[in-house]
Amino acid sequence: MESGLGLGRRTEEMRREWREEATWEGVVGVGLKVKPTVEGREVVGVVRRERGGGGGVEYEGAVKEDGRGPTIWDVFSHTFGKISDFSNADVTVDQYHRFPEDIQLMKDMGMDAYRLSIAWSRIFPNGTGEINQAGVDYYNSVIDALLAAGIEPYVAIYHWDLPQALEDRYNGWLDPQIILDFTTYAETCFEKFGDRVKHWTTFNEPHTISTQGYDTGLFAPGRCSILLHLFCKAGNSATEPYIVGHNVLLAHATVADIYRTKYKQKQHGSLGISLNVIWYEPATNSTEDIEATQRAQDFQLGWFLDPLIFGDYPSSMIDRVGSRLPRFTKAESALLKGSLDFVGINHYTTFYAWHNTTNIAGVLLNDTTSDSGAITLPFRNLKPIGPKANAIWLYIVPSGIRKLMNYIKQKYDNPPVIITENGMDDPNSPLIPLKSALKDEKRIKYHNDYLSNLLASIKEDGCNVKGYFVWSLLDNWEWSVGFGSRFGLYFVDYHDKLKRYPKDSVKWFKTFLASEEENQQRDIQTHQPQIEPQLSHVHVEL
Repeated sequence: MESGLGLGRRTEEMRREWREEATWEGVVGVGLKVKPTVEGREVVGVVRRERGGGGGVEYEGAVKEDGRGPTIWDVFSHTFGKISDFSNADVTVDQYHRFPEDIQLMKDMGMDAYRLSIAWSRIFPNGTGEINQAGVDYYNSVIDALLAAGIEPYVAIYHWDLPQALEDRYNGWLDPQIILDFTTYAETCFEKFGDRVKHWTTFNEPHTISTQGYDTGLFAPGRCSILLHLFCKAGNSATEPYIVGHNVLLAHATVADIYRTKYKQKQHGSLGISLNVIWYEPATNSTEDIEATQRAQDFQLGWFLDPLIFGDYPSSMIDRVGSRLPRFTKAESALLKGSLDFVGINHYTTFYAWHNTTNIAGVLLNDTTSDSGAITLPFRNLKPIGPKANAIWLYIVPSGIRKLMNYIKQKYDNPPVIITENGMDDPNSPLIPLKSALKDEKRIKYHNDYLSNLLASIKEDGCNVKGYFVWSLLDNWEWSVGFGSRFGLYFVDYHDKLKRYPKDSVKWFKTFLASEEENQQRDIQTHQPQIEPQLSHVHVEL
């Protein structure tokens, strides 16, 4: 297991900054918050914060309105066979027109935080050049409406929707020019919205961008070379994911440097990144499987977080990928190191990991997925690791989130963490009556159990977790599966004018948020810190 102490060791200045961040009041989700409210002592508990929205592609629709330019997902979703239910992202759940209605749903729930993304091609329809004022006006309207409702916006600058013009011009994230163009776009966001937006993430899931878009080809722009280009017309699965990831990291670091230099002090904001992380458990106690489990994590979380904390890739990646892995200059390493105020984590599930003794997959696929020398699956001896949700990859293992928080604490010196996504899906089936679809007891238990483990990681383990956001407020268009998965707290009727209906989980969260706020206020008034978080009042027996 590679220790964070072995790479660019964190300076005392960074540690001090992170300790100071532990008492700020800005970052949270449905959530968890550490807040100095009682005579300087920390009250650890749940506050009234809930995350709803997310990627513009999944929610907004209105792809040809108000000057928006086409994106790689517009092209991809209109390519036959790329979306499993043959749908597209033209309308999705139409939040572009319905945002006042959706904000009212948030307010009714007691939410006071919402995570959304800005569509690059609404601001710059061609990726660069002249600003589209209609796009700026739209996001100003959304941000202002959220704030007027007492809901704080948490904004992702990039959620996979690259302007198609940049893909056509120079292959998008494969070319270093993207760093400059992304920086211009991001700085425009700071200039136009930073007076009101105080919490930014540069990228949502760069690992997904790199692997799904350029290794498997399952996501836009759909590049790959596996199985002799059987599924993709162009691409190189052995090299392109690393090039894309490298450019994403340098784009983040460049933007972070500009934000800290020009905007952070006057706008009083924070900037991080959201990384998708499956927790891995060794399939056996063998040394080979334990080492393979660490490599699997290096090639997932470490791929992006190691450079942002230590300034370089994990040693296992450097050793195993060799010349196919781009390297950072000393100046780039210095720019990357410590270039975040918090780490966003998107966590849903846990898998087993084995050492890949035969490497048959590596020989057949010749791609980045096989480079780790680990096999990861949600089964062992034909038994699943936990109850299955709907998605083929989503198994319910609540303990994984606590173990992941402790791993981040130990390896990365306990940085501030926000859970920027966590949730589970139900199937979208015409055979399920609306009344039955609204009874989502499984989702309620999922969130109860994951929150319980997250609270334990804070109080019992001392993990520096700042917040928790649920995915998702609404059922929505879930990328390559289209409308096939329902992650929402609100049911969206795709056959009846996209009407929103509250599932039982909405009632659960309303009670949960109201009760925890009441408990915390009582603790503050009596000058007694909340010693042990209590979730018993929302426990669900199935």
